[in-house]
Amino acid sequence: MKNLQDKLKRLRWQCRRGMLELDLILQAFLDKNYLYLSADDQALFEELLTYSDQDLYCYLIKRQSNESGAMQALIERI
Repeated sequence: MKNLQDKLKRLRWQCRRGMLELDLILQAFLDKNYLYLSADDQALFEELLTYSDQDLYCYLIKRQSNESGAMQALIERI
């Protein structure tokens, strides 16, 4: 249980971005959906958090699609 709490704390910190819009979107998704994702989708979400703010913003407002089908499906869920 402690490991899960530590992981969620780390992910919550990673959701803090330079753009308020991204903070709001990513933190809300983490809080409401992360624990219900499959292990593969959790890993994809963690990978998504490594993207630059500009790329994330473009993906999340659908101006640009991601080349990975699984990642794109997760982005659309967010």
